Amino acid sequence: MKLRHEQKHQISRTEDLVLAGRLSKLFRRDSHAGPDGSYRVTSLYFDTPDDRALREKTEGFSRREKFRLRYYGTDFSFIRLEKKIKIGGLCGKRSRRLSREQAQAILDGQMKLPPAEEPLLAEFYSKVRGQLLQPKTIVCYDREAFLFEPGNVRVTLDRKIRAGRNPGDFFRGDFGSVEVLEPFTILEVKYDEILPEIVEMAVQVPGRRALSCSKYALCRRFD
Repeated sequence: MKLRHEQKHQISRTEDLVLAGRLSKLFRRDSHAGPDGSYRVTSLYFDTPDDRALREKTEGFSRREKFRLRYYGTDFSFIRLEKKIKIGGLCGKRSRRLSREQAQAILDGQMKLPPAEEPLLAEFYSKVRGQLLQPKTIVCYDREAFLFEPGNVRVTLDRKIRAGRNPGDFFRGDFGSVEVLEPFTILEVKYDEILPEIVEMAVQVPGRRALSCSKYALCRRFD
């Protein structure tokens, strides 16, 4: 798993508007973007009964992990199981595509033992059984993403971050979500070894604030 740098900042809607206009002139948008330049991301996060992943985040553990299911827009034909790892300021991700039936079996607590050649599924299965991982919170937001090939840079603006309280609503288009960060946007910058100067200058926002919480942690406040 390749580890990448990840920076997060909380910016105002006015700063968002200025930044989006600047980025659109410099970098290409993600190919998944709709006519308005953005797309919706819906994730379902898993945690232990004693909220181990949440506690490790809020208590500042330098090494931690989270599992989630994710799809984009309303396309249930492309669902992924993802494991995200944080080590200090670096992050990495492993993923495996699932069918709607496989994802539903996980939600229903009926996941079957995967074959040995499926290491991510096998690890997830072992932690569902051994650590009692269970679905906790739906996190949904609208994302505008920009790409810059040198440095493998990805800049995202995540807006209207919503929390869904009932994991069973994961495949519903409207699950009674609650907005958790209005009127702010989360700016994320991910890159490999070095952040190119053109990107560093492009994302400058006077007085921007570093964001210490993950979207998962933000949404868990509304349990």
